[in-house]
Amino acid sequence: MDTEQLSIDKQALKIKAKLFRGFADPSRLMLIEVLRNEKKSVGELVEITGLSQPNVSNHLRCLADCDLVKRERDGRYIYYSLSDKRIKTILQKSEQLLSEVAKGLYDCTRYQSKK
Repeated sequence: MDTEQLSIDKQALKIKAKLFRGFADPSRLMLIEVLRNEKKSVGELVEITGLSQPNVSNHLRCLADCDLVKRERDGRYIYYSLSDKRIKTILQKSEQLLSEVAKGLYDCTRYQSKK
C-alpha cells in the first residue's frame, strides 16, 4: 500500500471513529434510542430519559452538528429525529451482534463503563 493510500485510509478511520463517538456516550446513545421510532421535543426527551434539560440540549446539539439527528420546527416547539434511517439499522445490527458477543463484552476489562 502506498503512502497516499495509507493517509486516505487514516482519514477515513478518523471519520468512522467520529461516527462511533456519537454512539459511544451513554447519554447520546439513550437519546438516539428514544428517537429510534419517532420524533420528540427536548421536553419529551428530558421526561423519557431523566436527563437534565441542559444535558439533553447539549447532546442534541452535538448529534445535530454531526448530522446524526435533524431538527424540525413545529410552531414554538423543535422536534428531533434521526437524520437517516440507516442509524436505526446500525442499532438493530448492533443488537444482533451483541446477542452473540455479549458475554465477551461483559467480561472485557479493556472497555470499562463510566459509573
